[in-house]
Amino acid sequence: MKQFISTADVPSVPRLVDIALEYKKNPFKDRALGQDKTLGMIFLNPSLRTRLSTQVAAKNLGMEPIVFNIDKEGWQLEMNDGVIMNGNTSEHVKEAAAVMGQYFDILAIRTFPGLKNKEEDYTEKYINQFIKYAGVPVVSLESATLHPLQSLTDVITIKERWNEPRKPKVVMTWAPHVKALPQAVPNSFAQWINAWGEADFVITHPEGYELDEKFTNGARIEYNQEEALKDADFVYVKNWSSYRDYGKITCTDNSWMVDNEKLKNTNNAKVMHCLPVRRNVVIADEVLDGPNSIVIPEAGNRVWAAQAVLSEILKG
Repeated sequence: MKQFISTADVPSVPRLVDIALEYKKNPFKDRALGQDKTLGMIFLNPSLRTRLSTQVAAKNLGMEPIVFNIDKEGWQLEMNDGVIMNGNTSEHVKEAAAVMGQYFDILAIRTFPGLKNKEEDYTEKYINQFIKYAGVPVVSLESATLHPLQSLTDVITIKERWNEPRKPKVVMTWAPHVKALPQAVPNSFAQWINAWGEADFVITHPEGYELDEKFTNGARIEYNQEEALKDADFVYVKNWSSYRDYGKITCTDNSWMVDNEKLKNTNNAKVMHCLPVRRNVVIADEVLDGPNSIVIPEAGNRVWAAQAVLSEILKG
């Protein structure tokens, strides 16, 4: 594996899931794999689980992780080529990424969309500029449109908790939120569940919240949340802003929040969320604190997802 940006970089999603679960059983079996190797972790926006879990994963492999919050500690970067830099930006990504490529064996970067210009966000300009100029493998710690480490984690979590011969019914449901959020997590979840190919996958949301079809193609879209949740084995809860009316909140219907009443017609479904989660807005306390919630073990699996990815890049 040469980089990790989307499922297109992964030869086999089921195999990568199995590698992650092997690391969960034996975290230090490849401690020498990353010896004398350095992982640069570059953040253009905040992180808790992604940052900490990837640091732990790197240490498990013997790597030295170095974290740099470029939005707070570095020069403001210019991302456009051919510009006259007489404004607020002090350093061009051409030099910044190339220098980082001199320091690190693997470069991991977290970016975020502006949610104002759909065309610009969906070209993934920021992370692609780092890929173009760094000269070393790049791992996405979340980009403008995708969050692959989170979604690999989600598949791992479903796989380890499903022992039936049939495919599980996995439902991703939109939920309300107080602010406009990007489509990265739901895009990525849809892409990975479809690529995994071992689930009956349904997406439910209000009309107007359709995601880009290049990510959801293969899933069934259902606008009736109650109908979608019927007989679900796993319920993945996430808010996102409109893709069609880009970055806008077009629905504030609080009835989409997931509570115990919503779970009554499921198959005692396990409830998942990428975290952080707004309690009693996105998911009710009674669910998050109840027996159906697996958000904490799901977050714990972030380590094994990152470790599997880093090890495959090191081996490659």
